[in-house]
Amino acid sequence: MRIERVTHIDESLVSAFRRLMPQLTGRQFYPSFEELEKVIASEETHLFVATEEDEVIGTLTLLFYQIPSGWKAWIEDVIVDQEARGKGVGTALMWHSMKIARRKGAEKVDLTSHPSREAANRLYQKMGFRLRGSNVYRYEFDSNE
Repeated sequence: MRIERVTHIDESLVSAFRRLMPQLTGRQFYPSFEELEKVIASEETHLFVATEEDEVIGTLTLLFYQIPSGWKAWIEDVIVDQEARGKGVGTALMWHSMKIARRKGAEKVDLTSHPSREAANRLYQKMGFRLRGSNVYRYEFDSNE
């Protein structure tokens, strides 16, 4: 297995997200070529893929941001292909991203995970992530606004 930061987008990557995103969201939504280009355009956004025999079997997005309380990192969209689960792909992606976060000087790394994603939650806890005593709120804009 190889883990690398995505530096250019091609149709095979779009196809990989077409396959992987519904495994995370349960919806037939996936990012377009242009949307993926926007993701990798920022130096503070790192899109990682895990590949095996040139096939994408996992992905993770690591974001960096500066706020008054410090330089932080956030992990989003951790997806391991259902056919590759249990093989250490998620662990490898997480440790890789943590190494990059540390190297870039992040003071903390946060993530969220739905309680129903039991295996993912066990992984995060095993890696040393602690459940925060905080509520997570989201406001979704109506597409008609």
